[in-house]
Amino acid sequence: MMELLLNDFLWAAGMGLVGAVLFAGIGLVSGTDETTTIAPLTLLVVLLGVPPAGVFTFFLASAVAKHMTHAVPTALLGIPGDTMAIPLMQQAGVLRNLGVPHIALRKMVSGAIIAAFVAVPLAVLFAVLLAPFGPSITKAAPWIFVAAAVAIAYFSAGRWASVVALFPFVLVIVALQGLTAKFGVKLSISYFLGIAIGPLVADLFSVLSPADRKRIERDRVRSFALAPDVKSWGGYFPNPFKVLDASQIRWTLGTAAVSSATFVFSPVAMTVLLGEVVGSRVRHVYHRMTTVLTARNGVTESTYIAEALIPLIAFGLPLSPVAAGPAAPLFNAPPRFSVDAATGQVNNLHNLLTNWEFLGYGLLAVALAALVSYPFAMNYARSAAAFVARRLSHEAIIATFSGLILVIGVWEGGLMGLLVILAIGLVGGLLYRTLGFNTGVQFMGYYTAVLTVPALTKLIGV
Repeated sequence: MMELLLNDFLWAAGMGLVGAVLFAGIGLVSGTDETTTIAPLTLLVVLLGVPPAGVFTFFLASAVAKHMTHAVPTALLGIPGDTMAIPLMQQAGVLRNLGVPHIALRKMVSGAIIAAFVAVPLAVLFAVLLAPFGPSITKAAPWIFVAAAVAIAYFSAGRWASVVALFPFVLVIVALQGLTAKFGVKLSISYFLGIAIGPLVADLFSVLSPADRKRIERDRVRSFALAPDVKSWGGYFPNPFKVLDASQIRWTLGTAAVSSATFVFSPVAMTVLLGEVVGSRVRHVYHRMTTVLTARNGVTESTYIAEALIPLIAFGLPLSPVAAGPAAPLFNAPPRFSVDAATGQVNNLHNLLTNWEFLGYGLLAVALAALVSYPFAMNYARSAAAFVARRLSHEAIIATFSGLILVIGVWEGGLMGLLVILAIGLVGGLLYRTLGFNTGVQFMGYYTAVLTVPALTKLIGV
């Protein structure tokens, strides 16, 4: 027994460290969306046969590390590190114009590390409280998914347009399933990958279109201005409780606690909403800017943690935007993990790890991410941002992940897998760009197609 626990711990520590180091670097590259980066690599880790503890810590350490270092391009370069960094842009831009981007960065990163340690135990606690309702929710999964899909669509940027677009999007998936079935090919991962890279596929088609190419053309190379760095502490690992003042610590703890209990709403919407609440309670302009940034970046951590952990622990079903998107391989990654389309029964980390293991490995993942990302961002942010802006090709990073996705698609379904990725990516990407029909809504649409549609056809006797 002790040998098994030691083996699991070593896998968890090793994979958590790999995820933390890898995504501490990826977070520095602007525009590296979580779904496009974290999800495919987590899927690869699952398919390589890594033990459940290693899979879990890899995902969580990756997410926590990325949401620390995504503050670097946001604060120093004026471009969002990823989707979750977009609500941070206004305050970060004001502080950069005031000549104190290093202050903004330190507040953001310190808020993130505190919120992450708060979110893990609270998310596990809320999941345990909801777990008694798990069997009923699992039984009603086909109908819960369609209700959750409509709710998440309504709270997305597209509002009613996203709600209405759900129906044709689901029909496209059902039609593709019928087409591939005629050739004896059953796909699941390819749909997930197509949704993940949808915006990228849409942009690639735009390059090929004379009508849309002008929209993305640039007449000059983008330039950046980096302020000089100022270090106000001794040693390598600064104390986040000394970087923040007392009121900022209280707001970070409070917003992290609230967002750790809400797992069905858009994480971007929660970041904006709680940031507005904080901003309305702080009078002094400069203090309001730094406090809102601190709280909002903390919420980017806590919402991601809660939206992954609560559905995973309580139900085993991806009933949140994060669970259906970046964390989807933790729930459904055939042949290892699955959600049965007919019965709603699950076979994934929900069954393979205990509540105490989720708590212990979750805190381990946060600690590893903090040890890697926090001192790195606090001490070397300026030089790292300068290196990324001058030397690192954003296109090369995206091409690397695109290549990985193509390899997985060929592995699952050959030519059919590639065609499904392309078709879903193009449709989903165009809907995302034109209607605000985001990837979280699209993932819920996929689960509606594979869970709700078969249940509905069975119910009406078709």
